[in-house]
Amino acid sequence: MRGDWALKPLGDVCTVIGGGTPSKRNSAYFDGDIPWATVRDMKEENLSRTEFKISPEAVKNSATNIIPAGNVVIATRVGLGKVCLLGQNTAINQDLRGIIPKGTNVDVRFLFRWFQSIAHVIESEGTGATVKGVKLPFIKSLRMPIPPLSEQKRIVAILDEAFAGIATAVANTEKNLANARELFESYLNAVFSRRGEAWVDLTLREVCKDYGRGKSKHRPRNDPKLFGGKYPFIQTGDVRNSDHLIVDYSTTYNDLGLAQSKLWPKGTICITIAANIAETGILDFDACFPDSIIGLVVD
Repeated sequence: MRGDWALKPLGDVCTVIGGGTPSKRNSAYFDGDIPWATVRDMKEENLSRTEFKISPEAVKNSATNIIPAGNVVIATRVGLGKVCLLGQNTAINQDLRGIIPKGTNVDVRFLFRWFQSIAHVIESEGTGATVKGVKLPFIKSLRMPIPPLSEQKRIVAILDEAFAGIATAVANTEKNLANARELFESYLNAVFSRRGEAWVDLTLREVCKDYGRGKSKHRPRNDPKLFGGKYPFIQTGDVRNSDHLIVDYSTTYNDLGLAQSKLWPKGTICITIAANIAETGILDFDACFPDSIIGLVVD
């Protein structure tokens, strides 16, 4: 950062807007056309689709707020460090904050890239036994560099080009990894097809002290009243993306969600049997999962 750039608290240059969750007892609140975002929707840089939509009455009768399209939203609970640009006017829940520049001296994309650069700072300040979060005063106190607007735009152009190059490199790397994985799996199959003299055949149930499908009895499974608590909830996509060790999650069950599911212990082997079939991963924390995943707790 250059010495002649102003350094100001975020709260001085941006309005920080919180959100909320409409009452889950009123199903009509979740039968509208207003996008309502949670951390689970923050999958890409541009947030243009949400899992849930709510009605104008839900906005009127809850703490949620609609953040105008083109602005920044950040996660202040569960997914600390996540940041997105909104592709449409979007209401947000209590785990997110909308960050809107107060004047014309802050470029929104510069603000977005700045938040990306301090993601580790926000993550490190998280508090909470299971679900970590940061408080509003901390967010407002973050000191943001304010170069001249022309310099902000120049920096953004450089970063956008760099990130595009990185995305291309990542795509090529993932292709190479897929080829390597195919070779490894071929070798693995060959090893286990060559039986030794002392080998015996046992079922998975016979070598496990707990074995079975996950549980998610409630319908619909994505009912908002099940979520937002302290119990990690993973799905088949989390197993697929885990690289065989599941160390992260973006969704949590509350007590109601746990009551219709099951909490599996850290170390459980997870095998997907639907959607992303035959993906495997080992839990690095206690978690719930649906019946599209089999859990194996080895004896």
